[in-house]
Amino acid sequence: MGLLYDYFRAPDEEAVGKLMAATDGGPVVREGDSPVADAVDGKGIDPPVVLGKVVSFALDVPWAADLIGERFIWPSGAGEDPEYEGPWVVVLSERARDALAEISDDRLPGLADRWSHIEELSHYSDTQPEVMLSRLREFAGLARRARTSGESIYCWICL
Repeated sequence: MGLLYDYFRAPDEEAVGKLMAATDGGPVVREGDSPVADAVDGKGIDPPVVLGKVVSFALDVPWAADLIGERFIWPSGAGEDPEYEGPWVVVLSERARDALAEISDDRLPGLADRWSHIEELSHYSDTQPEVMLSRLREFAGLARRARTSGESIYCWICL
């Protein structure tokens, strides 16, 4: 099946812990239910590579594995356990949040088109430029709301 990714905003790690407790460890995006957080269903968009590629395009820098700067935050101690299989939550760096938030509306189509052609998305059937434009708008919107509120972007990940 693969990994699942839900991106959401929250004020701090304590709020993330409460959200994880309230959702029995996730997911954050729940079809048909009332939203539990301002979130984006990331589908197959992992933080370091697929999201990292569009952030590198936005910043006009080469992609690097540490560009997103994600850091494990939940559950406590599981990051050091090599046997732990999830779910878990990482926080994205302010640089990544701000890069997404600062993408101007006129740049979105070009970045989405470029993003739709990355190798990591080549095996998906729903990555046409117009689909990725919609996805990029979701991510940019989430990042803008997070920055405006002084919040971080988190990613819930599950096998």
